[in-house]
Amino acid sequence: MATRLVSVQGLGFGDCGKGLFIDALCRAMQAHTVVRFNGGAQAAHNVVLPDGRHHTFSQFGAGSFHPGVHTLLAFPVIVHPTALLIESSYLQRAGVTDALQRLVIDGRCRLTTPFHQAAGRMRELARGAAAHGSCGVGVGETVRHDLAHPELTLRYADLLTPVRALDKLEALRTTLLAAVSHDGAPDDMRAGWHEEQAVLRDGALARRWLEQAQQLVRHAPPAPQADVAARLHLPGTVLFEGAQGVLLDEWRGFHPYTTWSTIHTSAVEAVAVDAGQHGRITHLGAMRSYLTRHGHGPFPSHDPRLDLLPEPHNAAGGWQGIFRRGHPDLVLLRYALAAIGRLDGLLVSHLDAFDRAPALRWCEGYEVAHGEFEAQLCQRNAQGAVIGLHQGARGDLEHQAGLTALLQQAAPRLAAQPIASAAQFIEQLEQATGLPVARGAFGPTWQTVRSLKTDRL
Repeated sequence: MATRLVSVQGLGFGDCGKGLFIDALCRAMQAHTVVRFNGGAQAAHNVVLPDGRHHTFSQFGAGSFHPGVHTLLAFPVIVHPTALLIESSYLQRAGVTDALQRLVIDGRCRLTTPFHQAAGRMRELARGAAAHGSCGVGVGETVRHDLAHPELTLRYADLLTPVRALDKLEALRTTLLAAVSHDGAPDDMRAGWHEEQAVLRDGALARRWLEQAQQLVRHAPPAPQADVAARLHLPGTVLFEGAQGVLLDEWRGFHPYTTWSTIHTSAVEAVAVDAGQHGRITHLGAMRSYLTRHGHGPFPSHDPRLDLLPEPHNAAGGWQGIFRRGHPDLVLLRYALAAIGRLDGLLVSHLDAFDRAPALRWCEGYEVAHGEFEAQLCQRNAQGAVIGLHQGARGDLEHQAGLTALLQQAAPRLAAQPIASAAQFIEQLEQATGLPVARGAFGPTWQTVRSLKTDRL
């Protein structure tokens, strides 16, 4: 039996149903491994089982309910060791007693510590009303600190040498404290800011955290590159589970409301090539039948009237703040497809929404006032509506900020007629994208996922 490689990545602002589809594909394809290849502990992939059990997967692969399916946290994933232990305890309550025994962690993975988490939260609190929508778990701060002080970066393999790890922990604690303590925070955020600062000032915390993190090492020792490669060459199916969505990508998202993570097919291929696996990867883009967004940032097709749609696992509040819903957006969809790389098909969740919210319409363009640099940013049709967004050079955050400003002014131009049914939506989606909808979900569990293109996937 050959090795089959399949990736699932989000085409929106996250919350695309990736957990549901990974769970369903594990069953349908009899996968043996789910690979996390980007992001870190800020993921939140919900899986609901037909018997009512539920788990929000953060670092473990969303196939963990299936006996024998391993999770591989591949480099360059950001690993939060103590959060993994907590997540394991939640999985145990849900009936998964051996998640840690089925966990493989590349020894090169960078680690998030309480100090990264506290520093990241302090930065977000200092922004006040201009908050970016951080998840508050320290992923961005881990990357930021690695770029500024690579010699202090703590990696999973470092936990095998406690003395070296403790030295790094103390050094990164002091550098993070110096970097953020001068910022301050608005009056209404000051108490939380000082609470996080106290974490960075705690000189005894590094040793306590290291002792906890080493519990994870005893269950899942750092895997050398050869062991990672061997798992990606095992016969059967390997699923790559993307985190976040491409509209939040660190370079292609709408700055500064983005994540410190690359959402692109090349990120999957880099992990495979690093393991010496050169087989063809089937890339699938996951999306909802309507758009959603956690936290701040532009959202042209947002419609408060759609807030009546039930979202039992996406409550407002917490570090990310509000949760919004909007009409399906052809402009953002075209942009997402251009930004994410080659796709072989689509996975669409929440197709039952047309029975619950019959007023969903396609957003076909935007009404936006003409701007000085708009030729670099967007394309208009003959009627003057914005129908396309231009990508800038990779790393050009000024261009991305320009797109953000444009989208924040945009008013949606909705289709005259609502989408009548899931079947009509799928037909129109395939016509608009030129891609087959391989599978669709008509509810929250794997039992509602239907194969719509059996000849393709």
